[in-house]
Amino acid sequence: MNLKTSITLLLLTVTSVMGFAQRKTYWDQKVDYAMEIDVNEKTFQYDGKMKLKYSNNSGQELNKVYFHLYFNAFQPGSMMDERLKNIVDPDARMVTRSGTKEKPVVTSRIAALSPQQVGYQKIKTVKYNGVDVPFKEDGTILEVNLPTAIKDASTVEFDLTWEAQVPEQIRRSGRNSKEGIAFSMTQWYPKMAQFDEFGWHLDEYIGREFIAPFGNFDVKIHINKDYVIGSSGKLQNPTEVKGYFKNAKIKAKNNKATWHYKAENIHDFAWAADPKLVVDSAKTQTGTTIYTVYLPTDQEVIGNWKTALGMATEFFDFTGKHFGQYPWSTYTIVQGGDGGMEYGTATLITGGRNLKGLVGVIFHEAAHSWYQHLFGINETVDEWMDEGFTSYIEELAYQEIFLKPKVRELNPIGMAYNGYYRLAKSGKEEPMSLLADYYNTNFAYSNEAYNKGAVLAEQLGYIIGKENLQKTFLTFYDQWKFKHPTPNDFKRVAEQTADINLKWYFNLFINTTRTIDYAIGEVSDQQIEIKNKSNLAMPIDLLVEYQDGSRELFYIPLREMRGEKPAEQFDIYQGVKRTVLPDWFWTKPSYTIPVSKQVKKAWIDPTQRLADINYEDNAYGQ
Repeated sequence: MNLKTSITLLLLTVTSVMGFAQRKTYWDQKVDYAMEIDVNEKTFQYDGKMKLKYSNNSGQELNKVYFHLYFNAFQPGSMMDERLKNIVDPDARMVTRSGTKEKPVVTSRIAALSPQQVGYQKIKTVKYNGVDVPFKEDGTILEVNLPTAIKDASTVEFDLTWEAQVPEQIRRSGRNSKEGIAFSMTQWYPKMAQFDEFGWHLDEYIGREFIAPFGNFDVKIHINKDYVIGSSGKLQNPTEVKGYFKNAKIKAKNNKATWHYKAENIHDFAWAADPKLVVDSAKTQTGTTIYTVYLPTDQEVIGNWKTALGMATEFFDFTGKHFGQYPWSTYTIVQGGDGGMEYGTATLITGGRNLKGLVGVIFHEAAHSWYQHLFGINETVDEWMDEGFTSYIEELAYQEIFLKPKVRELNPIGMAYNGYYRLAKSGKEEPMSLLADYYNTNFAYSNEAYNKGAVLAEQLGYIIGKENLQKTFLTFYDQWKFKHPTPNDFKRVAEQTADINLKWYFNLFINTTRTIDYAIGEVSDQQIEIKNKSNLAMPIDLLVEYQDGSRELFYIPLREMRGEKPAEQFDIYQGVKRTVLPDWFWTKPSYTIPVSKQVKKAWIDPTQRLADINYEDNAYGQ
């Protein structure tokens, strides 16, 4: 290859990459944690110390920083406690119910905690580049004022010491879970708050989820030598602790073993511990080690966990192929917590489940390794992108690996669509862009974050084409992993991939509660009328079967798209003529399609990916 050819190819490569480059204003903070804690398993208290390197890449000076102290939420009178007292449908795990059916009494479990049962993280000292600095605890937020500003493009060091008490298991974190796990250690350390183009993210811990800067973790846990730990990161000394190595020689000092973990480029670190836990492992085809750490309560439970471990390895291979390669060397599935919750390279889940339930929760939490952990999606703001895209991945993998259907569904997430329809017709729907903590009901939050968010993804495939959706997910991975992207960044990748404008779709489906409702109007031998009965316009696929047995697929783009999706490869479209019609205006409530044969049947969106809240009038002649 000559020099001229090499330069030409280089320029073409650069141009191609720049076509999908990050926005020019992109930047991100970085953290580097080194922590050591000493656990008293009898009192459920521990002492901690941290050395944190913090890199400021923001383009501005910082005169103060903030940390999250999540355990402080588990105290009577906290904002989390007050939320439980006032929301109409509180999380059942977090309240006790008494009274009668006619006059129920719902009580916050946090309100009943004694001083020995509450959670707390009490900061003892904070040093900034070796100098003691003032700080203020305010609920679950620690504010640290700095004597000198953190300059742009500089790295500073914080040293913290603290003492903590693990709360009773109420939500995610806690001691003595209902399944008998002694320690579920999530949100357990002073965690540097996220600072980005939107400012500081200082959400009080009410009950929803998180955002944090990416960084490295080096963690040492000193705990009774009889305990087994499942954790984020990679265990550095498996031969010196219980459970991971057949001929381990446990090293103990004062009856405590030291568990040493390291992890790179994650934004949260969690672990669980109990003397009764056992460890199993398997490798994916690409070399990732999957660990299960669980309670072997009976043979059925053991069998379920072993089967689920094999399916978990298949899950990581499947998801890596369709959504981007899992980038870490380990993933640990730990029994603990109160349901299922994702963390960096690990999840805590309840384990006393049947096989279907166990596999389902593992697939969901493992899918969070992409959305949210690989990308760092802001769960406090864009909960639908976090939970919705995760639910989308979960369902695709569940059908492929667990159900193994002989015939695949045209719409693989029909259950999510049904959940969204219930929400849309309930009168309780709120805009999906609402901050996660602020929904009036848990019903609305759950259905919008999990179901409507998944619908947004599948319906996007209806708009831009199934293959373009697949390309969008993979391009988004290449472009935005480890970078805290926003929904707009995902939209821009989809627009550039499909050459279709999507502003109208993302704005109306996310920021409003408008619904989609189309219908087939009058049908004759000359034309078919389509009506838009709603206030959210969409492109339309109309499949027509004529009296002579032939079929034709009419495709009507929406004017706002400024483009059209390519033909899609569905079995029902094989051998069917496809006719692209002039685009439809959202300002026009009806559209007439000319036909030249007698119509026998016609139906809007035969793939059922259009989230039409009333399908009963979408077909003619059925």
